[in-house]
This record gives sequence, structure tokens and C-alpha cells, in this order.
Amino acid sequence: MRLFLTLPALALLAATPLPKKGEPAITELTKTSGGIRPAEQLALRFDSADLSFEVLPDTETLNGVATLSFTAKSAVDRLLIDIDKNLPVAAIAIDGVALKPAAWSNPEGRLTIQLPRTIATGGKVTARITYGGTPHVAVRAPWDDGMVWSKTPDGKTWFATTAEGYGCDLFWPCLDFPTGEPGVVDLHITVPKGLKAPSNGKLVGIDTLPDGRTRWNWRTRNPNTYAIALNVGPYEEISGTYKSRFGNSIPMYYWYLPGEREQAEKLFAEFAPTLDFFEAKVGPYPFGDEKVGVVQTPHKGMEHQTINAYGNEYAKAVEGFDWLFQHEFTHEWFANQLTAANWDDYWLHEGYGSYMQPAYGEWREGRARYATMMQSQRATIMNLKPIVQGRVITEEEVYEAEKGGAGQDIYVKGSWMLHALRNLIGDDAFWKVTTLAVYGRADPRPGNFVPRFGSSAEYEAFVRQVTGKDYGWFFDVYLRQAALPELLASRIGDTVTLGWNVPGGGAFPMPVEVQVAGRTELLPMIKGHGTLTVATGTHFIVDPDAKILRRNVAVEETQAWRAAQAARRASAQ
Repeated sequence: MRLFLTLPALALLAATPLPKKGEPAITELTKTSGGIRPAEQLALRFDSADLSFEVLPDTETLNGVATLSFTAKSAVDRLLIDIDKNLPVAAIAIDGVALKPAAWSNPEGRLTIQLPRTIATGGKVTARITYGGTPHVAVRAPWDDGMVWSKTPDGKTWFATTAEGYGCDLFWPCLDFPTGEPGVVDLHITVPKGLKAPSNGKLVGIDTLPDGRTRWNWRTRNPNTYAIALNVGPYEEISGTYKSRFGNSIPMYYWYLPGEREQAEKLFAEFAPTLDFFEAKVGPYPFGDEKVGVVQTPHKGMEHQTINAYGNEYAKAVEGFDWLFQHEFTHEWFANQLTAANWDDYWLHEGYGSYMQPAYGEWREGRARYATMMQSQRATIMNLKPIVQGRVITEEEVYEAEKGGAGQDIYVKGSWMLHALRNLIGDDAFWKVTTLAVYGRADPRPGNFVPRFGSSAEYEAFVRQVTGKDYGWFFDVYLRQAALPELLASRIGDTVTLGWNVPGGGAFPMPVEVQVAGRTELLPMIKGHGTLTVATGTHFIVDPDAKILRRNVAVEETQAWRAAQAARRASAQ
């Protein structure tokens, strides 16, 4: 459906100053994504969404029409839909019948719609919501969320959305929690003449409107709630086809800004080998029937499903590949195919999202590259809060340290936990666990799996299933404790004794390698300690290949020194 504004409305908007970063302000409810949800929302299965957007760069506003279809899992007499109140609702129709304005309200960012009738269990309902206004502008996307209104070097509109933290309700009516994914989404994005709008899924068609604008029509299945994205700019396109090791052909696209063809071609050349790595180590690309899509954005990046945002400025690095592209692409498996049902298990996204860069470095160049990249992560682990809290929480309660979350540790500590797990159970078992976690089955093939929800508990169960052993002690320490286990060593004569000091005092039978005179011995540490004989005067090294995530005093002292230096510089300004 084409959206339009009347001339008086256009005149009013023209007189309105453009929003600054952080404007208009959003409510605490809109800032919240996930967490404990109202029963009315949990009672719905989100079957489909048909989303029409009109992007108006001159006024930095959006208009939208959202047609949302649900099936009731239990009886409901009202709909609770998350949408920022800065995008006021103009009209609502239920199953094609218009409601009076008194039937809905949205004081804080959760649109409450009183239904004309109760929807019984198994019944269906469709809501058509017409809305629009000035959406919230991000301050520093993607570390916070909202609209990013920008200009290309030659002054053309360059626009993008991000929504991982605050959620999908920043620009479309949705169920803003991880399991609120719609089954199918159709997008219709109307943009000014000369601009393009690459988005999620398959391109169904492009309509040219009488005034010269174009409407870009896309369709995608099972998108992550925060993975729906608008991207608008004067893009040029590179495309190709990847011949998968699973027998299917996958279209690949990169939309980039004019004048950057050479850099764009180099980045595009990374697509196929990166895809081959993931298909070899994890399994089939989950969205091969849609596309591999990447779009250059005026922010750093984000894992928008089949349209990954890329803003790394074609940075070069010694590992020989673009880490940002590889990281966001990782999320097609770990976030978009496997989605944490509760933000408390966010490490499933970001721990794997960070681990797969060193794993790719190893795939390309071997163990030295892998070790180097892992060590660069090790120095940034903070160990201030546990990675998981064991309750239903919001995205912000995980990502933001000031709200009690583990913060960056879901990335780097999660990555090192996976590193330690791989060394503990072995390569074959580790990658089998990974495949099970992503697809829910050991034999994924194109067409025999769909996106799924996972959890830490399920992941632990997959480890037990593959190995035949219970590694609860491992996850108790690394997921549910903040402090790291400490390996203590003592020596009396020729006897060296190693023992684990574990936060909480629980069991930790983590085996330890010890290198003595060029020979490596594995101590089982069955009860958390072990001994070996080392001749007096003989040099030995504990855990010589850094296979275990454990306390490191040098790292702690370095972090403290850097923090003190930063504080001194700040006070001097």
C-alpha cells in the first residue's frame, strides 16, 4: 500500500526541526527488550507481519502500516503490541473492521488494543496498524539503537536502523522479546527517487511510483525480532553465486556506496571462502533459499538476517580478513538460526560470534594464528559478573555492566569458555555439539531444519549427549560464577603438586598439561588436584598451550594499570 502525507501535514513537518541524536526521548519500557512479558503476549503465536514503510529523509520521519497476524495459544481479549509512542497510531482495524480510537492506548510504548471479541484458543486474529512520526535517533549506533540518518560524501541520503538493544519496537509494531519472532515477514519500503532499499530475505520486486519514488518489496521467514532492518542509500551492487558443499546454489549480494568499487570487490571476495568455512565446520548456511546479503551502513555493523550491516571502512588486519564482516556473518548461524530464547543466554550469540574469528584464522593459517587471536581476547576478560544469571532478563541486563550484566564477557569470556571446552572434549565432539546446538540435529541439510531457539541448559545437554559425560562442573564455573578457577602449584623436592582453587568451592576436575624437558604430560586432576615428579632443577611449564581459561594475575594487574592510567588522563583534562 502506498503511504502519503497531505500538504498541510508536509508543511507542518517542514517547520519542525530535525531530531538530534538521542531524540525524541524514549520511555524506559521502549528501552527494554525481552525480560518477563505479560501473559497476553506469551499467549500469541506470531504468524506473519506485512510491514509497509515510507522513509522521509527530508523530515527524518517514518510512516508505516503493519498488518500482524496471530494465533491464540490461550484465550485473549486484548492485544499488547510493543511500539514506541513517538510513532503515534492513527488507525487500527481488527480482521478488517476499523476500531474507534477509544479501543486503543499507548502511554508508555506498549500499545493496548481491546479486541471486539475474545479470541479462543487456536483462534486467529489480524491487526492492521497505521502509524508514523519521528523515530528515535541513535546516539552511537550500534552500541545504542535507533535511526541513523546520514549523508554520503556527495550529500545523498544514507540511512539505517539498529534495534538489538532497545528492540524492534523502535520502528515497527512487534513482540519485543526473543521468542516473539514472526513466521513470515513481507516488507514494502518506499524511498525517494534514486535511492535503494536492500533489506531482509528475497527481493520480490521493485515498484516505481508515479512521483518517481520506488517501493522495494522483500519477503523473509522466521526473522529475529531485532534483525529486521531498513537500509537506504544510493547503493551500487555486486552479486554472485556460491556453490555450496551441500549441493545448493546460494545468491550473494553486497550493496556499497558509489566510488568504492575496488574496496567493495575485495570484501565481496571474502564471502565465498568464509561461507565455505562455516559450512565445513558447522553446517549449511541457514538462509540459502533467500540470500547472503551485506550492506554498507553509516554505523559499525549488526547481524541483520540476510542483510548484515557493514561499516568497518574496509579496515585491514594482520589476520588477513575483515573481522567485522566475519563476526556479523557468524551470527547467521549463532543468533539468526540459533536464537537464545532468553537474553540470559546471550553468550550463545556473542561467545560463538567472537570465537569463530580465531577458528577461521586457524582454518586459514593454522594454530599460530588461532593462538594469537585467542590471546588478544584473553586480555579483555573482566570477570565482574557471571555470564548467565539463571532468570528471565532483558537484553540490557546482560549487555550493560552498570545494570548488573556481564557486558563484554559474553563475547570474550564466552569465546574462551568455548576454547577451553574444545580442548577438554576434543575437536570432533566440540563441532558435533556446535552443529546440534545450531540445527537441533546432527545431520542438517538444506530443507530439513528451520530457525530454532536454544538455551544454556540445552547446550549442556548436547555436551552430555555427544560425550556421554556430565560436564556440569565446567559450566557451573564458567557460566554461573564470575571469578575464574585458579591453578595453584607447590613443590617439595622432586614432587610438584597442582590444585584447583574454584570459586564457590565446587568440583573442578579439569585436566592440566605440564611440559617437562620438552615432553608434555597430562595430569587427570580427577579430584581437582594431581602430582608429578620433576627432577630438582628441571624447568617445567603448566598449561604450555594455554588451553584452559584460568585466573591470570598478570592480566589482572595489566587491566588495573590501564584503568589507573585512563583515570589519570581523565582527571588531567
